[in-house]
Amino acid sequence: MARKDDRQKPMNVEHADSFDGKYAPNSVTTLHGHVVISQGTMKITGDLAKVYFDADQNVSRIEITGRPAHIEQLDDNGNLMTGDAGKLDYDNDQGIAVLSDHASIKQKGRGAAYGDKLTYDTRTSQMSGESAGDGMVHMTFLPKHAAAAQPAPTAPAPAQSGPAPAPDHH
Repeated sequence: MARKDDRQKPMNVEHADSFDGKYAPNSVTTLHGHVVISQGTMKITGDLAKVYFDADQNVSRIEITGRPAHIEQLDDNGNLMTGDAGKLDYDNDQGIAVLSDHASIKQKGRGAAYGDKLTYDTRTSQMSGESAGDGMVHMTFLPKHAAAAQPAPTAPAPAQSGPAPAPDHH
């Protein structure tokens, strides 16, 4: 599960070269260049971002493009999820990130997925994907670590040191 308390924290624009727009009901603000947006442990970066505000002036959605657009977030166990794509569409109300254009999502300790379009639910860590390129979504699943270490194999007894017994010539 993604970190549950992130959604209760403020969303911050930590960096952008410039912006235009206004903080008003049902408006859009555009951030240009080296954009960094964070909310708790979630961080989104890219080259251009459009931030959509709803009627109550809450952030409802962020569209971000980049080379690549990037999202990352820790889960409640401290495992990092990272996602990269040409375009990232993040629905802040639902906690859904849609990555498209050479998308990849990696989850520490769980594996990775690659495709033309990947959808990631930041609340549940649920993923889905599709691909238009070669018609395939590629995935890697990592094995779970063994619960208990197996005992090490025993080594053969060391050879006796000292001179070897003389051969018997009878």
